[in-house]
Amino acid sequence: MANIDADLEDQQSKGVFATLMADGKWMYQAGEYKKAIDSFTEALALKPSDKQCFVARSRCYLKMGGFDNALRDAEASLKRDNSFFEGLYLKAEALYYMGEFEFALVFYHRGHKLRPQMQEFRLGIQKAQEAIENSVGSPSNVKLEIKGDLSFLNIGGERAKPIAAIQNLTKEKKQKTEKTPKSEKTTKQLLGEFYSDKKYLENLMKDEDLIEGTTKSGEKVKDIIQRCLSYLDTCTEFWHQEKPTSAQEMRQKFMQEKCTKRRNSALSSGFLLKSLDEIDREFMSGNAEGTLKKAEEVMKMVQRWSEKEVPNKKEVLGTLHSCIGNALVDLGNMDKALEHHQKDLELAKQCKLPGALSRALDNIGQVYVRNEEFAEAIQVWEKKLPLVCSDLEKTWLLHEIGLCYLKLDHHEEARDYGVRSVAAADGIADKKWQLNANVLVAQSELKLGNYESCVTHFERALSYAKLLEDDSAMDAIEKALHEAKQHLTP
Repeated sequence: MANIDADLEDQQSKGVFATLMADGKWMYQAGEYKKAIDSFTEALALKPSDKQCFVARSRCYLKMGGFDNALRDAEASLKRDNSFFEGLYLKAEALYYMGEFEFALVFYHRGHKLRPQMQEFRLGIQKAQEAIENSVGSPSNVKLEIKGDLSFLNIGGERAKPIAAIQNLTKEKKQKTEKTPKSEKTTKQLLGEFYSDKKYLENLMKDEDLIEGTTKSGEKVKDIIQRCLSYLDTCTEFWHQEKPTSAQEMRQKFMQEKCTKRRNSALSSGFLLKSLDEIDREFMSGNAEGTLKKAEEVMKMVQRWSEKEVPNKKEVLGTLHSCIGNALVDLGNMDKALEHHQKDLELAKQCKLPGALSRALDNIGQVYVRNEEFAEAIQVWEKKLPLVCSDLEKTWLLHEIGLCYLKLDHHEEARDYGVRSVAAADGIADKKWQLNANVLVAQSELKLGNYESCVTHFERALSYAKLLEDDSAMDAIEKALHEAKQHLTP
């Protein structure tokens, strides 16, 4: 008996976990990241080591600008499997938005090695390389060259310095040019205040006991010092080749450009994430006017920024168009709302972002329904169906398409979509949508004159309403069921 109870409890736990995961994914798709985080956190309480759940929550934190939390969850997903490519991608993304471009590059490469077909890793490598080049003020004839296998780096634990992966700055000429010999005096002039650091590191290299030691991550102290010296040599060579009129001016210019570019990138990213979070809070609190005002202000600023300052500028603009469109819907301005959601759709297509594409199609369909343009809503939502990721969202979308067909008196199509929605709801054991989907099928069968099937589905819907203790639903279904049964009476 005890074993039976334990098995039953385990099955119930699995069902609850699956529902929480589905809810979280649906909330994420809807842009309700805080609610999604709550759902995933509850799921993790049931399965504390589920890597898919950690990755899902990491994505939410990333969207909200909680990069430390996003990184922590990504690393947790890699704890038992350091080759889990989704965890690697989220870890790389978190590091990138934290401004740790070199670290991010390592994990993009690691993921690309495991999943070379994934475009996300290729794009990640590209944007991380560009960020590194921008942050060190690389001249146009210098490029980053990544050599060797990066898989030796610790994936799940502490991060070893990945300078070795980017230390080979090479010219784009076929023949490698030799470094110009420089006197110690010239080196001192070029490095300025960094010269004392160079001498200090050179003295450390003479301490044999010290350089044979290792860090907590297992890296040799000797290798770390040598990379730092190599970096300073690279800077010296670069400044020397530029032949500045004043070494001090060139050095200051270099440091200023480096700091400014990193700071501008960090400020723009931080500002956007904070602003989007504020917009989301305004919308969730029901303040449509505040949402609209804030979103329009942010959009004007983003439009003035270059793509170097905001690498994902189009994606950000698409999100803002979506926010403005949703606010306009709440304010009753459907025509303007539709314009903004269509702009979101256009940008999503340009950027080839399935999530944004799905969001835009969803919102456009909602506007059409509000305008009672059901045929147009069906056309848009049927394009969204292949993009749906979660079973819960699929259940909802099939139901909404079926409901549109019912409004148009296309009863067979309404029934067919209702049946598909029932199957999807049964698959995730979601009682609320099992209720809704069965009511849709029952209503369609009633219109088609299939009274026995109509009664069967109303009875199923009634049983779910009782389980949910939904009194209003029970009353409505009982009345409809009574009317349907009258058709069965001779």
